Amino acid sequence: MDLNRKKLLSYFTPQRILIPVVIGLGVIGYMFYRDSAQMDFSPLYNAKPFWLMMTVVVLMVRDFGYIYRIRYVTEKFLSWRKSLDVIMLWEFASCVMPSVVGGSTVAAFILNKEGLSLGKSLAYVMVTAMLDNLYFIIAVPLVFLITAGNIFPEVSAMEFSVTQSLEIAFAVSYILIALYAFLMAYGLLINPTAVKRIFLRATSFKLTRRWRPAAYKNGNELVWASQQLKGSTFGYWANAALSTAFVWTARYFVINCLIAAFTDISFHDHVLIFSRNMVYKIVLLVAVTPGGAGIAEVAFPTFFGQFLGRFTTVIVLLYRVVTYYLYLILGSFFLPRWVLRVFGEHPEDEEDELRLKPVSEKTDVKPRL
Repeated sequence: MDLNRKKLLSYFTPQRILIPVVIGLGVIGYMFYRDSAQMDFSPLYNAKPFWLMMTVVVLMVRDFGYIYRIRYVTEKFLSWRKSLDVIMLWEFASCVMPSVVGGSTVAAFILNKEGLSLGKSLAYVMVTAMLDNLYFIIAVPLVFLITAGNIFPEVSAMEFSVTQSLEIAFAVSYILIALYAFLMAYGLLINPTAVKRIFLRATSFKLTRRWRPAAYKNGNELVWASQQLKGSTFGYWANAALSTAFVWTARYFVINCLIAAFTDISFHDHVLIFSRNMVYKIVLLVAVTPGGAGIAEVAFPTFFGQFLGRFTTVIVLLYRVVTYYLYLILGSFFLPRWVLRVFGEHPEDEEDELRLKPVSEKTDVKPRL
């Protein structure tokens, strides 16, 4: 087995897969046990077929949007089949890695093994990450305006301090995401060298010096990626931006569909649920467990429990099944077939291509056509 294959499979060991499953199902099991005397299962018998079907449709639309975006962001270098493999493995990586890490590193590796140069692989992953962040920073003010600022969960007086902390954490996270998104946009599209200098200068102090090697590596990656994106047309960016908005709107709307399937909610409630989902995702973004396991289950009732009452725990389970455990299963199905397809034709050992060389080496930064 070559070095690249070993490196990839190290991200998807049985332990990495089982740990979030045990944590997530353990938390849900405890929630069922804790609330067993008060739970109400009657909504299961009165489920609305239309909204159950809409849940399936939205999930399919979301995945198709991801597949469409990666195909067109890579300028149709990937076929539809390869785009499907990339997205399923990307989702799989996001499920088994902590949310604060994400699956971007694995995604760049996967794109590289599909035949894209390392520079282009990094560039396309950075583009998707930048667009994802830009969607968030644009959507939050819009939903904040529509809901008149009522995007945080309602709590009792005893929990008021918790809500204040959540609001502060959300505001700080929003500012940091906005700064990061605009910094990445400036670096990718305008002046990557200047952003690299900022990284190096920020890690030149005694307290931050430990992160200097990572800053140097990330700066090199940014410069390298920027060179791959030169000459991209307006149509390219418009396609990427619209597909990103399409994907994330569908992603946020999954919870709406599940709640509407078992309760009666108004249009205003739909808007409120959609907006609170953005705050909920910020909580998951800083989760240290793989795929936010445990944290996602515990936080869910705080944000959406008022719409579900004693049926909340059942929806927590359904939500995690269709948005998390489903992709663990699909990823386990796609991974061995992808490994066989990509590595089976080249059994010889290869260098670890994710170890970047200095950008100053001119031969390294030329895109492979």
